[in-house]
Amino acid sequence: MHKPLDRRTLNRTLLDRQLLLNRSAMSAEDAVGHLIGLQSQHPTSPYPGLWTRLAGFSFDEPGALLTGRALVRIVLMRGTVHLVTAADALRLRPWLQPMLDRGLRASQWAAGTAGVDRDEMIAYGRDALAEQPLGPSELRTVLGARWPDADPASLVNALRVWAPLVQVPPRGLWGASAQPRYALLDDWLGAPLAEPDPASLARRYLAAFGPATPADMQKWSGLTGLKKVFGALECRMYTTEDGRELYDLPDAAPADPGIEVSARYVADFDNLLLSHADRGRILDDAHRSKVMTVNGIVRGTILVDGFVGGTWRFERAKDEAAVVVTPFTPLSAADRDALGTEGLRLLAASDPAAERPDVRFEKAG
Repeated sequence: MHKPLDRRTLNRTLLDRQLLLNRSAMSAEDAVGHLIGLQSQHPTSPYPGLWTRLAGFSFDEPGALLTGRALVRIVLMRGTVHLVTAADALRLRPWLQPMLDRGLRASQWAAGTAGVDRDEMIAYGRDALAEQPLGPSELRTVLGARWPDADPASLVNALRVWAPLVQVPPRGLWGASAQPRYALLDDWLGAPLAEPDPASLARRYLAAFGPATPADMQKWSGLTGLKKVFGALECRMYTTEDGRELYDLPDAAPADPGIEVSARYVADFDNLLLSHADRGRILDDAHRSKVMTVNGIVRGTILVDGFVGGTWRFERAKDEAAVVVTPFTPLSAADRDALGTEGLRLLAASDPAAERPDVRFEKAG
């Protein structure tokens, strides 16, 4: 057992594994794989999420990978839409299915599908989607014709849980405005779903988010029963300053807590903030409500000295594009300058046609 890891060491280690200490030379596809996906509840959130992590990233890359089916958007961890590699979609969906089923049973949609046979629904949905992708309204019509006494919206939501449906392009392309259209994952990729391998996924989770606890991985995935999985791994063990045991890969090491960290813009819904039971290594609990709203929105955040120091958003009008920053506390002149420079770089990548790019700072609070 090593000496306890303090908050700053955990922070630098998380940033390192999340490709946020220094921009990585990884390709966009490899980075999505390393991160085990990026949450994509807002279809284009992964674009600034990758830009802030990768050197030379182009906002055209994820769209090309989506169109080429190297990446897909599908409901996965925590029952939320994620952008993942094709291989991970096939691996993750079967592993997460029990969590998705549990979520459906506890949801508002459960009553609307009472009496509907799951296997029949899956077979019927597969037949309906065999020829071409369908949108929600089309699925409501098709499924409602078969189960006229059920709630059509509930039928569509049940099918999204029971069958592995991907949202196909142009949904998820940067600059595109498109409603969801669904296809079956295995049909879309021309490959079967894989057998779950919890140990392999636990090791990958630690590579991207460790050192961590089983409760942390549960927070990230939505699954329970992970203590047994962690217990069977070959791990290096640490403790936190308050005595919690942390698991890590045997060949991994904590980052130097003294490393200086550049200003960063982290995308909305980024898993950086959503993958630990104790978010203290990245977000002070006093500021949590400013980032995570009661209706489930997770705002984009700025990192100041490696920790969440405020929120940010895009604002656009005609030929103007701006990054608007709301710090929690007043920024130093150096941090303000760094965020200003980084914000203009972001706009040059995200909105190259904007004639008047700007970074605006709102009053701290």
